Amino acid sequence: MRWGCHLPRASWGPGLGRVLQPADERIPFLIHWSWPLKGERPLGPPRAFIRHHGSSAGSGPPSGRHGQLFQGIAAAEAIQRHRQNLAEWFSRLPREERQFGPTFALDTVHVDPVIRESTPDELLRPLAELALEHQPPSAGFPPLALSQLFDSDACGRRVQTVVLYGTVGTGKSTLVRKLVLDWCYGRLPAFELLIPFSCEDLSSLGPAPASLCQLVAQRYTPLKEILPMMAAAGSCLLFVLHGLEHLNLDFRLAGTGLCSDPEESEAPAAIIVNLLRKYMLPEASILVTTRPSAIGRIPSKYVGRYGEICGFSDTNLQKLYFQLRFKQPDCGHGTGGFSATPAQRDHLVQMLSRNLEGHHQIATACFLPSYCWLVCATLHFLHAPTPAGQTLTSIYTSFLHLNFSGEMLDSTDPSKLSLMAYAARTMGKLAYEGVSSRKTYFSEEDVRGCLEAGIQTEEEFQLLHVFRRDALRFFLAPCVEPGHLGTFVFTVPAMQEYLAALYIVLGLRKTTLQRVGKEVAELVGRVGEDVSLVLGIMAKLLPLRALPLLFNLLKVVPRVFGRVVGKSREAVAQAMVLEMFREEDYYNDDVLDQMGASILGVEGPRCRSDEPTEDEVFELFPMFMGGLLSAHNRVVLAQLGCPIKTLDALENAQAIKKKLGKLGRQVLPPSELLDHLFFHYEFQNQRFSAEVLSSLRQLSLAGVRMTPLKCMVVAAVLGSGRHALDEVNFASCQLDPAGLRTLRPVFLRARKLGLQLNSLGPEACRDLRDLLLHDQCQVTTLRLSNNPLTAAGVALLVEGLAGNTSLKHLSLLHTGLGDEGLELLAAQLDRNQQLLELNVAYNGAGDTAALALAKAAREHPSLELLHLYFNELSSECRQALRDLGSTTEGGARVVVSLTEGTAVSEYWSVILGEVQRNLNSWDRGRVRRHLELLLRDLEDNRGATLNPWRKAQLLRVEGEVRALLEQLGGPGS
Repeated sequence: MRWGCHLPRASWGPGLGRVLQPADERIPFLIHWSWPLKGERPLGPPRAFIRHHGSSAGSGPPSGRHGQLFQGIAAAEAIQRHRQNLAEWFSRLPREERQFGPTFALDTVHVDPVIRESTPDELLRPLAELALEHQPPSAGFPPLALSQLFDSDACGRRVQTVVLYGTVGTGKSTLVRKLVLDWCYGRLPAFELLIPFSCEDLSSLGPAPASLCQLVAQRYTPLKEILPMMAAAGSCLLFVLHGLEHLNLDFRLAGTGLCSDPEESEAPAAIIVNLLRKYMLPEASILVTTRPSAIGRIPSKYVGRYGEICGFSDTNLQKLYFQLRFKQPDCGHGTGGFSATPAQRDHLVQMLSRNLEGHHQIATACFLPSYCWLVCATLHFLHAPTPAGQTLTSIYTSFLHLNFSGEMLDSTDPSKLSLMAYAARTMGKLAYEGVSSRKTYFSEEDVRGCLEAGIQTEEEFQLLHVFRRDALRFFLAPCVEPGHLGTFVFTVPAMQEYLAALYIVLGLRKTTLQRVGKEVAELVGRVGEDVSLVLGIMAKLLPLRALPLLFNLLKVVPRVFGRVVGKSREAVAQAMVLEMFREEDYYNDDVLDQMGASILGVEGPRCRSDEPTEDEVFELFPMFMGGLLSAHNRVVLAQLGCPIKTLDALENAQAIKKKLGKLGRQVLPPSELLDHLFFHYEFQNQRFSAEVLSSLRQLSLAGVRMTPLKCMVVAAVLGSGRHALDEVNFASCQLDPAGLRTLRPVFLRARKLGLQLNSLGPEACRDLRDLLLHDQCQVTTLRLSNNPLTAAGVALLVEGLAGNTSLKHLSLLHTGLGDEGLELLAAQLDRNQQLLELNVAYNGAGDTAALALAKAAREHPSLELLHLYFNELSSECRQALRDLGSTTEGGARVVVSLTEGTAVSEYWSVILGEVQRNLNSWDRGRVRRHLELLLRDLEDNRGATLNPWRKAQLLRVEGEVRALLEQLGGPGS
């Protein structure tokens, strides 16, 4: 995965206007910013609508009787109710959109894609001449704004019928939705009445006869009163026919007779044909949207203008889209808003803009507005609070659902094959072959081989023709990277891994043995029993007793084939697990960081070698395989025409669990361990995860940047487990108090908990106190070193210590306690009766506070060891602490130096080990000063002893100290 929008097909967005580009960029685009409708807010211009020059709001009505119709009170009220109903209906967002909160609601902000006027000659070009690249605008046809669609043509003729076409993902539905809402807000004065029809809805009626008036009245009840006036509306009446590819139209007179009466009952397709013929309501204006493959269903003589929806063909449009989406304020709807400060949002937008400018492949992907939506959704997933149960796989599945839900490949084909099912079979095959051969660049021969594999009939070639025209550009894009020109890549690299996983879980990957064996096994299974029965009867009359035994073997064939299929599933599971635990990827970033870095501009994962790797990384492939087997995603895929049988899902899960059980016990680097947990999070099966992870005893994620999403992933996967974790290490993970709260269920299972080097302040100690006071807490060792807890934080920690019964070892090394913190510990230490070791070294404490804590430690009933080295202690205080340790029997030992008397302290390696680990994060001057004091102390003790063994030990430790001083740039001798 190298890097990782639309306004989705099911969402129809508000507003209509146009912005004029500078003279050197003749690319008009439309920007609208309006608040979502709430309650019964009166219709009118939204409070924050941005109007630009050339918008439809300023376009004048055509000549004629405009303004003279529907003037009666009853008619005006009917039109107003119609506007309100349309506004409410078209303002509703699909569930996939609503889950992202107001930042991603399409009512609030919209950037229009470019519309390029085209000619019938262009539409009749042979398919062989069509490339995946977007064709540049034709000479003499500048880009169009929606307000210009019904302007007179080049010959001065009035345009009554406009056909807008575009491939999947270019934003046809959104333009229609926005057009309708603009009319509802009164920003389309050219039309007094607008009647939108969904061709998908009309196709569901079949051949059942109904009149145009009945179709309108059934869908728009307020218009019943003004239906008799519809014929007189002329060009002020606009019909919007969305998704013409759903209707099979026949313009032959033998197939569809002429009909001019809106009240005469006909099949819905016949009514649409007569509207487009201009035989029924000849003065009405008609706007049609369709996929490219269905353009030919309307003879060109009935069309006044063709317009191709070209997407965001300019990087500035893409950047503007992202700026408006990310910088939109939270309107208080739901909990899914983008929870980032303005500075963080600006930073995200700047990084994304730089990547769009410098990384041309992501700009090529965002040519389709749908992929701009996917980029926003992915960044929202990575950086904003994630709703319960939302996974990366569910985002990609929802993305496909928004674009392909209800879409058939060809409505005229009797097979009624869903477009997504065809894409899974063809593009999934190409994707999987790329993953298995570890490549992301595909030649034209590769693409053609997967598309044309197994095609034998004319009907199959026709389906391929439709797919190439309507959807191929959605999945594949021409590669613009240097060195790979002339090849193709998946529009988003993660989409290759998603489709490869879908290809596998749908069972579309079959070997020759499986394909032939299944047919043979089914045939033999059907006839074997009957043949055996007949031969059994014949054997009683004829000497053929061996034949029944022979044919009884036929019953075994289906079971043998079942074993072959089982072995195939195990092979797929083995390949998936091996991909997850590849040693070559051990030093990469985790997959979540890889996705974020690729979108925001960091090229690829970090490798352990300085040389760039030529081997592609497909770490999302196993994640998507697990995610697609989850119940939620299987339901959505079934709606797309890609059902995954429950039995197949269970057998695949069993095969994966078997392989994970064998390879999942090995100790993994932190980033790979997080990937493993992310796989379980995507799978969304707690029972499965509990069984596979039952052997996990150590959770080390040290050095992994723990974002809110990663904290939630770890908590969701491990928070419900029952067995204790021997060690949980979150050192240097950039944790904050919110992360601590999210991870508390995991912390409650830990015996040793490492939270050092996380910049945790006093506010985090409140959560740590609550953790220690929890009745299920079993933490015995808590490491909080190198966090700025300060004395205010310790005041909260001692409350937790007073009520805790499990903690034995507490490290507060370098936590900025000072004298106040040590004195507070000295005063409250006796409230805990189980503590065995306390480390308060390197806290800037002075003589008085150190002596007070040492005395309290000596009187403590259980404390055995107190670390006080690297504090600001005088030589007299250090000697007093040594004397304190030697005068009292029992009590805690106090470690203040590398020596004890004239001998080396048994804790010298502990002290120097802490210095070595923190050499880059501690104050180098301060550490150097302390090491020089320790070095003089070693030299003095070496001169004071006559024991050669002690001298040798002291010399050895001196060498270690001098080596550290050399690393710090101080005098080594």
